[in-house]
Amino acid sequence: MDNIKKLVKKYEEEVIKIRRDLHKHPEVGFDLARTSKKVANILNELGFEVKTEIGKTGVVGIIEGNNDGPTIALRADMDALPMEEKTDLDFASVEKGKMHACGHDGHTAILLGVAMVLAEIKDKLRGNVKLIFQPAEEGPGGAEPMIEDGVMDAPKVDAILGLHIWLEMDAGKVGVKKGPLFASIDEIDIKIKGDSSHGASPHQGVDAITTAAEVLNSLQSIVSRKIDPIDSAVVTIGKIEGGYVRNVIADEVNLEGTIRALNPEVRKQLEDEIRKKVKNICLASDADYEIDYRHMYPPLVNDKDITDLVKENAIKVMKSENVIDVKEPTMGGEDFAYFLKEVPGTFFLLGGRNEEKGITAAHHNTHFTFDEDIMTDGIEIMIKSVLDFLERNE
Repeated sequence: MDNIKKLVKKYEEEVIKIRRDLHKHPEVGFDLARTSKKVANILNELGFEVKTEIGKTGVVGIIEGNNDGPTIALRADMDALPMEEKTDLDFASVEKGKMHACGHDGHTAILLGVAMVLAEIKDKLRGNVKLIFQPAEEGPGGAEPMIEDGVMDAPKVDAILGLHIWLEMDAGKVGVKKGPLFASIDEIDIKIKGDSSHGASPHQGVDAITTAAEVLNSLQSIVSRKIDPIDSAVVTIGKIEGGYVRNVIADEVNLEGTIRALNPEVRKQLEDEIRKKVKNICLASDADYEIDYRHMYPPLVNDKDITDLVKENAIKVMKSENVIDVKEPTMGGEDFAYFLKEVPGTFFLLGGRNEEKGITAAHHNTHFTFDEDIMTDGIEIMIKSVLDFLERNE
C-alpha cells in the first residue's frame, strides 16, 4: 500500500498524455476503432490478457494474481459526444462535430493508469482484476451488449467499481453514496393521429394539436398527483412537431420525451400512468395514437459494503474532510447500472471543477474540460480499493 502512491506518480505524465490524445481524437457511440485499438495496444504491452470486440467495440484486459482468489472488475467508458468543441485547449478535438464533453477521456486514461500500476504489482495480487473499457455509454448503451457477450464471465466477476469525473464537485473531493445514485432512463415517442380539415371548419376534422396539448398538460400532473412526494420522478416532453399552415387543422402531432425514476416500482407506475392518460384523452377527442415506450438504463444502485470499502480507501488517499457522503441522487442516467444488476459494486464521483484554473463548464457543454491533477487520485483510490477487496475476500 505504501508504495502505490509512488507508482501512481511514476505514470502521471503518461496518463495525462493518453487523456489528451483521446480528447484530441474523440469517437462516438460504438464507432471507436481508434480508441479501442489504442487501449488494446497499451494493455497488450503491459502483459494483460486482452479481449476485443466485446459488445461490438469494447475492450477487456485481464490480469491474474499469484493466488487463487476473487475477481474484481473496473469499468471506464470510452465514447465522446456528437457536439462541436469550443475550448481553446492545445489538445482540442480535431474531429468535426465530436467532443469529449463528459470526461470519458479521463475515465479511460485513469483506468489505463490503473493497468500500468497493476502490471508492476501483479505478484502481490490475491486474485484477478478485469478492466472493462466500454463503448456507447452516451447512447445507445454499451454495458448491456458487453454483458451479453460474457464480459462478466471467464473469470466470473465478484464485484465491480467505476467512477465519474464530476464537475459539480471541486477537484480534490470525492463523492460516495450507498443506494440509488443515478436514475433510470426511458424514452417515449407519442404520435397523436387526428383528421385534417380547413381551419375555418374545425368541426369537420379531429385536431391533433389540441389533443396533443391536452396530453402534454395531463402528463405534467403525473409526478405531482400520482407519484408519492417522497419518491423522485421526471416526465419531460422535450420535442413537439405537428401542423402544416395556420389555416389547416393538423392530422398528426409527434411528441418526444424522457422519463426518469430512482425506484423500479415508480418507473413502472410512470409508464402505466402515461399510457392510460394518452389512451383516455385520445378516446375523448376521437383521435388515435401510437406509443413507442423504450426502456433504456435502469437505476444505478450502489452496494453498501463495496461503497464503504471505497470510502475507506478514498479517505486514505484524500483525507476524511475531502470525502463527501452524497445526500441526494442525480436524475441523470448511467449504464454502469447494468453491471450493478449483475454483481455488487459501487460508482463514485471524482471532483473535477477548479475555478482558479477557469475549469467550471458543466457536463455536455461545448467548453467542458476537467482538472487533470485529479487523475492520480482516481488511480490511487481504485488500486487501493482493488487490493483491499482481494485481501478481504481471498
